[in-house]
Amino acid sequence: MTKPDLSEADVSAIIEMALSDHISFATIETEYGLSDAQVKELMRSSLKPPSYRTWRKRVRRFSDRRETYK
Repeated sequence: MTKPDLSEADVSAIIEMALSDHISFATIETEYGLSDAQVKELMRSSLKPPSYRTWRKRVRRFSDRRETYK
């Protein structure tokens, strides 16, 4: 999976957006051109393993409840 060249500021902004419960993967893709799989890969490489697992669990739990969440 290829990812576009991103500055440290872009990576930080993407992580902040991904951690937010109010911003969807579609919004991140529109702004930065990263698919949801690429965002997950970026998060996995940027966060500590327990933080990544907690984030994924939260995203999965909310996406099961809401059709339009992430």
